Amino acid sequence: MSLLDPLIHALAAVVAATHAGLTHLGADPAAGSTWLLCIATVVVTVRVALLPLVVHGVRNAHSAARARPHLKELADRYRHRKDAASLREHLEERRRISAEHGVSRLGCLPVLVQLPLWVALYHLLAGVAGGTPVGAMDTDLVGALGTATLLAVPLAARGYLGGGPVHLAVVAGLALLAAGLSFVTQRYFVATNTVLDGMPDGMAAVQQMMPVISAVGLLVAGGFVPTALLVYWICNSTWTLGQTFVVWRWFPTPGTPAARRRATPA
Repeated sequence: MSLLDPLIHALAAVVAATHAGLTHLGADPAAGSTWLLCIATVVVTVRVALLPLVVHGVRNAHSAARARPHLKELADRYRHRKDAASLREHLEERRRISAEHGVSRLGCLPVLVQLPLWVALYHLLAGVAGGTPVGAMDTDLVGALGTATLLAVPLAARGYLGGGPVHLAVVAGLALLAAGLSFVTQRYFVATNTVLDGMPDGMAAVQQMMPVISAVGLLVAGGFVPTALLVYWICNSTWTLGQTFVVWRWFPTPGTPAARRRATPA
């Protein structure tokens, strides 16, 4: 039994409940549109549940930005003091400054909590698209997903090739859309709302390359994953774009280009 199994089964229950509700309202259980709504519902359910962690992350980023100049000054002051007493004093001062500005010691916790959810959702969609029942997603539901199509392309189909030109065009279009959404989010909203001052050169270079890395990664993955997973990535990326825009527009991190843009009169 995997540690992710409880999460996978919980997500499977959300999909199954949504499918049952839509079917009760008269939707075709094997229609692609029905399954698109099921996938979108899972994305909305998960992202709404994670909103408190998003708020915590934004607040912590603001606190860290306000504390950064003081921490830099402290580091400069202790730069050449390597004795044990000075190292202890440096650590105590860092803790004091962080506490004064409300910087959480669990700053990475929101990201760490989200990762298992995304991995679990990936395994759920990959498994059921491959014909494997998972929790509430029984054999009948898996069979219905197996026959569902999007623009004549089966949601359970994998990769760009093997289904003719229409299949290639649809899957490539989905992958390009997912990659485009990711690139825009990273390039125009995440990058301009990230403080690079004081960041090691290597990390700063990786941060600047993230829009291209994420977009290329999605395009490559599109050649291997089920079409249903591409639909999930589009839904999730759309939510991420909107959420990141809200933070960028109204709650930018102090010291970033986004904050300077907001402070500049129109």
